[in-house]
Amino acid sequence: MATFVHLTPAAHVAGIRRSGIKARGERGERGGVHLFPVLASYALTHQWLRELARRPGPRGVVAVQVRLPDGEPVAVGRYGRSQEEVTAAEAVRRVRELGDGALGWEVFLPRAVARGEVRQVRAVRQVAGWRYFPGAHGIAPCVCAGCVQPGTYGSRRLRERRPHPMDGPAPAARVLLARLDRAEARADTGALRDTLRWYGLRRRGPVERLAPLAAHPDAGVRQELARTVARWSTPGADPLLATLAGDADGEVRVTVAEAVAYRRTDAAGDLLAALGRDPSPAVREAAVEGLVERDTPAAGALLALLADDPDPSVRTTVALLTEE
Repeated sequence: MATFVHLTPAAHVAGIRRSGIKARGERGERGGVHLFPVLASYALTHQWLRELARRPGPRGVVAVQVRLPDGEPVAVGRYGRSQEEVTAAEAVRRVRELGDGALGWEVFLPRAVARGEVRQVRAVRQVAGWRYFPGAHGIAPCVCAGCVQPGTYGSRRLRERRPHPMDGPAPAARVLLARLDRAEARADTGALRDTLRWYGLRRRGPVERLAPLAAHPDAGVRQELARTVARWSTPGADPLLATLAGDADGEVRVTVAEAVAYRRTDAAGDLLAALGRDPSPAVREAAVEGLVERDTPAAGALLALLADDPDPSVRTTVALLTEE
């Protein structure tokens, strides 16, 4: 018989004692139970403890000891990689031979565990194991928006301690205002665009303070202003975007069309409708995605007109996005 351990929240213990371990999650089309062989090393056997404990859900983790027939079909391999179908005895042998190299490995049983296969439920020391990935200790975590999701445990503290150069969090409002003043005083368009980009990471901002930038001589500043304001819920953002939508520079109007594509206000919908009739084919093409997202009768009627647009790139974009 092969012996394994299954780590689970203590809140599940009563149900496990009553009916075993339910098959959860999916592997292909099958549900199952994740296990790890019981080894001589306590740390290796319970290596998944800290990683599982930091995830959302009931607090407090226990170890459920399970015994399976040696010939029981299971899958074994490193988490996130392809796993090989073997017997339970072979899975134990492979993991044992890896030694410390077994960090991050797991065994998957493609069925539920019956009550008679549960041998013991015991408390475990919550300090065992690794977090994030084996060997993560001592390595600075990535704090980009893709790796650190807002609202997850410890994310705010981590991002404030080690702000990402592109994804923030954004500096305080007073800091950004000071940067804006210095950039304007020096006529530094690069610093001005960078400050606007940081403003774009905030939900609200000083619309009246930034409104004069709609007349800035640098088109890049006006484009960054459109991207920034399109993300705000601050009153006055839509009129400022409407001003930028009338910019003489076609690239600025293209940026406005792209920026308001997912802005959920009635004014943004009207603005997209106007941009969809812009004299520039590039602007009309940029407005198509936002019109598709609106899914309203007015947007549908305009898309029907754009489907017969004189410009072939506009027609192609409409065809591609409406098919999706």
